[in-house]
Amino acid sequence: MLAVLGLLPGLYFRFAAIPLPPLTEMAVSGAAMLSAGFLLSWGVEAAEEHISRGLALAVLALITVLPEYVIDLYYAFQAGRDPSSNYVQYAAANMTGANRLLVGLGWPAIALLYWWRSGKRAVELNRGNAVEVSFLAIGSIYSFVIVLKGQIDWTDFVILFALFGGYLWRLGKMPRGNDDDDDDDEGEEVGPAAALSTLPRSQQFKIIGGLAIAAGAVILLEAEPFAQALIGGAGALGVSEFLLIQWLGPLASETPEIIIMVLFTLSLRPGYALGALISDKINQWTLLVGSLPIIYSLGAGRLLALPLDGRQKEEFFLTAAQSLFAVALLLKLRFGLRSAGILLGLFLGQFVIAVVLQHDEARLITTLTAFAWFYMAAAAGLFFINRRVLVDLARFGVRAPAKISDSASPSD
Repeated sequence: MLAVLGLLPGLYFRFAAIPLPPLTEMAVSGAAMLSAGFLLSWGVEAAEEHISRGLALAVLALITVLPEYVIDLYYAFQAGRDPSSNYVQYAAANMTGANRLLVGLGWPAIALLYWWRSGKRAVELNRGNAVEVSFLAIGSIYSFVIVLKGQIDWTDFVILFALFGGYLWRLGKMPRGNDDDDDDDEGEEVGPAAALSTLPRSQQFKIIGGLAIAAGAVILLEAEPFAQALIGGAGALGVSEFLLIQWLGPLASETPEIIIMVLFTLSLRPGYALGALISDKINQWTLLVGSLPIIYSLGAGRLLALPLDGRQKEEFFLTAAQSLFAVALLLKLRFGLRSAGILLGLFLGQFVIAVVLQHDEARLITTLTAFAWFYMAAAAGLFFINRRVLVDLARFGVRAPAKISDSASPSD
């Protein structure tokens, strides 16, 4: 009921065409998108039992991140219409912020809450999650090609979309339901998805379809006012537009899935929760990034590559480095408290520095680049220590099922 009520103010002001101050618009349209995100999440969770678990995670991640896609692609389209504007920076800011928020805040939240709820110091993933970890590794490695080029072009679109297609194909080969060795993930559905799962199959699909259509329409209607309110709200708050768009926009769009994954964690299904957030990261790092030059070109009316200036290259490099380090922490298919603390600490450090140095771009770029090189060095060390596990994991994740080796030095 609260989710439905959250939609109403935004829809009313949208259809009544009543202008609102930026901060009010940001709150109203943001609440509508947040509520729509919850509706999407509930519908997709209810569909999980009808397809393989891995594929369910991928679909859940893809649909629940729709608000993030719509906002970022709106900025990319406006950037194409006016390449000399700041919209190119806004598109990069929203995309990199969403990715870093997911890994730096979302993943640690799962491990910390699971420890608080169960007393266990690590979230154990099952061997099927090697698929997610392997494809995230490939996408993370490829992202450095974009950093070196200083642009996102149509070659990147083809490669990244093909990578996501390969990911879905590999998931389609996984058995339906939960892995037998995933003891922690044998709980029941939680929240409204649990109620939906008790209905007859035909009725479930009707409700799931209705939720998806209604929520999708709200997101499309509210994306423009919310995106524009972020720009106006930065001036009203006296903060950098880049900073507000990088963190507040993704926070609103990612919150529904993170909260629902928190509920799964509290019901002792942390493997499912973490797997969903990893899958979310994959689709953002492939489909979202790959879509940017398409939408940018549509806005411009001709084929173009989305350019990355010095600040955007640094943000992309830092995001890619964080992603690679996160993969290195998952090589043994477990995510413990120490890993969670490191990711969270580094993320909070970057955020504080970004706030403090928001009006000193040169120093900010230098400092955040140092964070990126730290991620790179730490990832290289973990890959070397766990090199045997890395090979076995890649064989199962990408090609053929193989037993993940248990012999390696711990990454936690």
